[in-house]
Order: sequence, then C-alpha cells, then structure tokens
Amino acid sequence: MAILRFNKDWSRKQFLASILLFFVHFVILIGIMAGLLLWKEWGHLAAHMKQFGASYLYALFCVLLLIVIMYLYFFFEERTILSTGKNIALMFTMLDLSFIASWLVGDYIDIFARPVALVALMICVLVGRRVAVFMNIINALLVFVADTFAGGLSADSAYYSSLLISFSAGMLAIFFCEKAKTRFRVVLVGVAIVIPIEFIIFLLEISTFIENVGNGWQALQGILLHMGYGLFGGVTSTILFLSILPVFEVIFNCLTVYRLRELTSSDAKILQKLKAEAPGTYNHAMTVAQLAEACAAAIGENVDYARAAALYHDVGKLHYPEHFTENQGEYNLHDELTPELSADIIRSHANDGYDLIKANHLPDFLADIALQHHGTMPIRYFYAKALKMTDGELNIEDFSYMGPKPQTKLAAIIMIADASEAAVRAVDARKPEQAEKAIRGIIEERMDLEQFSECDITMVELTKIRMALVASLSGVYHHRIKYPSIKYKRTEYGTKGENA
Repeated sequence: MAILRFNKDWSRKQFLASILLFFVHFVILIGIMAGLLLWKEWGHLAAHMKQFGASYLYALFCVLLLIVIMYLYFFFEERTILSTGKNIALMFTMLDLSFIASWLVGDYIDIFARPVALVALMICVLVGRRVAVFMNIINALLVFVADTFAGGLSADSAYYSSLLISFSAGMLAIFFCEKAKTRFRVVLVGVAIVIPIEFIIFLLEISTFIENVGNGWQALQGILLHMGYGLFGGVTSTILFLSILPVFEVIFNCLTVYRLRELTSSDAKILQKLKAEAPGTYNHAMTVAQLAEACAAAIGENVDYARAAALYHDVGKLHYPEHFTENQGEYNLHDELTPELSADIIRSHANDGYDLIKANHLPDFLADIALQHHGTMPIRYFYAKALKMTDGELNIEDFSYMGPKPQTKLAAIIMIADASEAAVRAVDARKPEQAEKAIRGIIEERMDLEQFSECDITMVELTKIRMALVASLSGVYHHRIKYPSIKYKRTEYGTKGENA
C-alpha cells in the first residue's frame, strides 16, 4: 500500500487495526444515532422508513464521510491518536456522549439549549488544542447532519443557527480553556461560551420579532426565551465538563492540569509514602522538581509535567529505601553485599518505579520517565569496587542501568537534573563556577555515552539547561554566613548575651 511508504514506523498491522477500530466505533455511533432518531417511530417503523428511507441513507453516507475525513486527519496529522485503541475510543466516546446529550436536550427542551461546547472542552483538556479544533468541527457537522437530513426534516434556519452556534461556542471554549487552570476559571469559560450563543440567537430571533412586531410583548418573550435556552446550553457545557472529566481522567488515564495538581500535592498517596519511608529520597525529589521546572521553562517544555516527572522519578526506591545513600545514616548496608548484588539493587529502582506507577494507574509518561531517567548509564561506584576485587575483566553492562535511554526532552531534563543535584551536593559546589564545572561534566559524560541519541534534544537546549541548572543550584546550595556563638541569659531587666 503506497500510503504506508512514507513512514517506516507505521506497520501494516497497525494500519489495519486502526481501520478496524474506527469501523467498530462507527457502527456503534450509527447505532446510537439510529436509536435516538427512530425510537419514537418504533410502532410504525416500516412505514416511516418507506417514506424517509432515502433521507436516512443520505445521512448515513454523510456520517461515513465525516468519519473517513476524521481518520485521514489523524493518520496524516495526529497519528499518535491512532496508535492505541484507548485514544480512538476516547474520540468516539466523546462524539457519542455529545450526540446523546445534544439530541435529548434538543428533543425535550430546545435546540438552543444543547451543551454545544462539551466536545471542545473535553478534547482540549484531555488531548490538546489542535485535536480539539478539528473534533469541534466534526461534532458540529455530525449534529447538523442528524438535524437536517435524518427523517426527511427540512433545512430550517434554526438548524443552520445551531451549526454556527456549535462551531463558534466550541472554538471560543478551546481558546479560553487553555488559560483555565482552576475549576472556577472553567465556569468563567462558560460565560465566554454564552456570548456567541446569545448573539447568534438574537440575530436569528430579531428578524422574527420584526415580522411580528404587531404582537409586541409576545414576540419579545420568544426572543428572551430562546436566549435563556442559549444561556442554559453554555452553562450546561461547563457543568457536564466538570462532572464527567474526572471519570475520563481515570478511565482513559489522561493527565489534565487538574489531575496534575492532585498528583503533585503533598496529599498524593505515593508521595506521602515516599516522605514517610524514604525522607532523603523525597527531599532529593523536591529539589530535582525545582531544577526540572527551571530547565523546562528555559527550553519551552511543559513546566507542570516536568515537576510531576521529577517528583515521581525515584519512587522505585520505596522497595529498598535503606540501600540508597540519601536514606542512610552512618552505616552503609552495601558494605555487606557484593558489588554485583549492590548494582542490581540500585538499578532495579528504575524498573520498580515504572511498575509502581503503572500499578497505581498513574499517567504513562510518569512511568516512562521513571524507567528512562538513568538511561544505560554505568553505576560507577560499584563497577570500580568490583574492579578492585577481581583480576579479570568485567562486563560493564552488568553494572549499568538497563534503559531505555531518554525518549523525550522531559526525560533528558530529569536525567540531567537528577545527576546534577547529586553531583553538586556531593562536591559541595556552592560557587557558580564550581556548579557549572560539575554540571558541564554531567552533560558531557552523557553525551559521550550517547544517552540523548534517542530524543530530539539539541545542543542549544542542552546549553540552556546547563545555564538554568547553574543558576538554580547556586541558589539552592549558596554560601551561608557563620553565625557567632552566643549564649543568652534571662535577667529581671530582659535578655542579654555573652560570648560562648
């Protein structure tokens, strides 16, 4: 198939599987639409289909065309959506729910009361703005097709207005939603959604008012009633969004700004356990999170994602917390172990972290970075210790992390920030030039060992990361004034000090 030649990473099996999944969800969507459109006609279904069968067939082909366009868009522009059945199910589930809500509200309340921005809000938060813009168009056209063609309905002006309202309100919701970092601000987005809805309804109804100006108050009541329905539709979009978003976050394991804040708060279950059982690791993670934020900001990566990844990157140390230096006192348990066993315990924390994050159904990127943040780096201390204990040659891979190497810029940031924090603290590099030397060594060593060969980070970005780390670590481990030793004694006239 010629269409597959331009991307070797996309196999024929993946291509066929994505088409099959799209077809299955298309059948489900058609079933839902047919059930909602025909359930009132069930008693005389044969006669109804005889009269309007051609219209329903036309609607079917229109929906099929929309789904084909939807697939082609994802194939050429957003192929990650097609990479898993979960992503495809998310897209169609939103279309299904939106159509059900829109049709029921339009059928039982009013066409202008539909939650027209629901798909736009959900996809924007769960997937991204680019996909949300496209899916908003698909959703608006899907409802329009059902309105105008299914059942032989006439192309009433209200249906065209509904199409314009769905498109406009959805687009505004997408543009404002990215700035809504709290749930209260989402409610304000609902206010912004109402603006185009009310404006379009007013323009539609004002012509009716002019035609029936003789009725006066009755015509004005009609305008106010429909504008009230429009207000209901805009507010309902945000209410439904806030209600079902947590369900989608869990079912589809999506990371939103709201869930991200819950995962990075001190109340998060794994972080609480890390703080209680591995306090040294917890403090290290907090410092790395601060560094990762600075690095992400320097190269334009998502700061919130960087902070979350840093907080969870070492959670695998919960399995053997006492075997890691930051959690030890004066006694080192590795003094009793062979270098090979020590290396196994140390490097296992990457896999253990991956498994722990997966077991707790946390976002995949947290698990991936926990697995990748050491890449295939050697565990130098135990390799050197083993060399001293043997006369033969050693396979350094037996003393190295198992990888994979960082696959994303965020994973590379965590790798560098994690190692830099430990290195600067170990050498007590409080001056900027000392910190810069240590961090430069960290980055160059990883470049020599090709740790960044599988992610698209550039030399310019690595330089920005280095500069951000120097500035941040110089502030964290800055020089402090040595305070004079003074003993204080309380007297009847107050407190006075004496040199100790």
